[in-house]
Order: sequence, then C-alpha cells, then structure tokens
Amino acid sequence: MNVLLSGIVGSTAYGLAHAGSDLDRLGLFAAPTVAFHGLHRPAESHVTTAPDRTLHEAAKWCRLALGGNPTATELVWLPEELYEVRTPLGEELIGLRGAFLCGPAVRQSYLGYATQQFRKLTARDRTDPTGRAKAAKHARHLVRLVRQGVTLHETGRLEIRLPDPERVRALGERYADHPEDATPLLADAETRFARPGVLPTTPDERPVEAWLHRVRTAHLPTP
Repeated sequence: MNVLLSGIVGSTAYGLAHAGSDLDRLGLFAAPTVAFHGLHRPAESHVTTAPDRTLHEAAKWCRLALGGNPTATELVWLPEELYEVRTPLGEELIGLRGAFLCGPAVRQSYLGYATQQFRKLTARDRTDPTGRAKAAKHARHLVRLVRQGVTLHETGRLEIRLPDPERVRALGERYADHPEDATPLLADAETRFARPGVLPTTPDERPVEAWLHRVRTAHLPTP
C-alpha cells in the first residue's frame, strides 16, 4: 500500500499509556487510481491486530475527518515525534487540517462520543467487579473527549497530549465507581459548546478536494 501518513495514536499519544497498554497506529493510504475504474472498488480500510493498526484509504479518511470523527482527526494533530510515515502528500494534509473543522461537527462528535461513554458507565452493573477496568477506560475517554472537544471549539486547535494525565486517570477511577459525578463535567461542556466558538459553521471542502485530486494524479500508472 502507498501509505501517505501514519503515526502512533491512542493512549500513548494522550499520555495515558501504562505498562500493559497496546500501541495503536493509525494512517491513511492511497489506492492506485486505476483501481477505482474497475468492477470492484478497492478496500477503504485495512485493520490488523498484530500490530494494532488501522489504515484508511485517503478519500475515506477525508470523509471521516470532515464529519468530525475524533479518531481520524487526531492523525493530523499528532506531536511530531509520533509520526512514523510522513510523505510530502501527508505533509500537505497536515497543513490542511484546519479545513476539515467546523463547529457543528466537532460538537456533535466529541460531545456525542463522550455521552456514549457516560451511558456505558451508567449501564454497568457495579456489583460485578470484572467490568471495573473497562469502566475506568470508558471514564478516561469521557474526560479526554470533553476536554479535546471544548478546546477545539474554543481555540481551533486539537490538544492530543493531555497536560495532566494523572488527573485524568484519577477522574477515570472516580467516575468508574460514581458515574453520576461526571454529570457536571458534561453539563459544563454543553454550556461551553453553546457559546460561540472559533470554528466555521461548515468545513472548507475545496482544498480537501484539490488535495485528493493531487493524490489521484500522483498514483496514476507511469507511461
């Protein structure tokens, strides 16, 4: 595959990794342009578990990012040292990262995913200790998503590396046992999202489309 951009994401990127944490990788690739003109379209994603790696075809990744998908979006906001593949086209994409953002999609995605984590916490049978570790993980995701989403809404920048991972871990432990304690966090996020932010109301698809055209041209067969 023609991998254009790839890096280490997840708990390692956030600063939340521990001794038993998996090393998660995310990237995007360009399928050969001629592959789009046959009977069957090329696969849009390739996922492996050894190692843990997800690669999305360039167009699919763009659609995910334009929709505000938090996991896809973080690929173009990683700290420099976490990139493992960074081609010229990948570098261009990082330069376009602001074009993918818009206020409504950020609010819906980040607050929506955080709310999903909260529902998982409240639905857990707290008398069953076997789900305790997973609940703490859901709680950490809840805190992270709220912080990242609100910061993105208010500043236009996605903060990948959390400045206070120990506090996030502590909140994760607390919310795992007392999900109701997370209610004020979500309420505050809703209030802040309701205020005007710095992001536009719609993403700017024009430079994204132009970038995809360059990707397709670059991956035509050589005469």
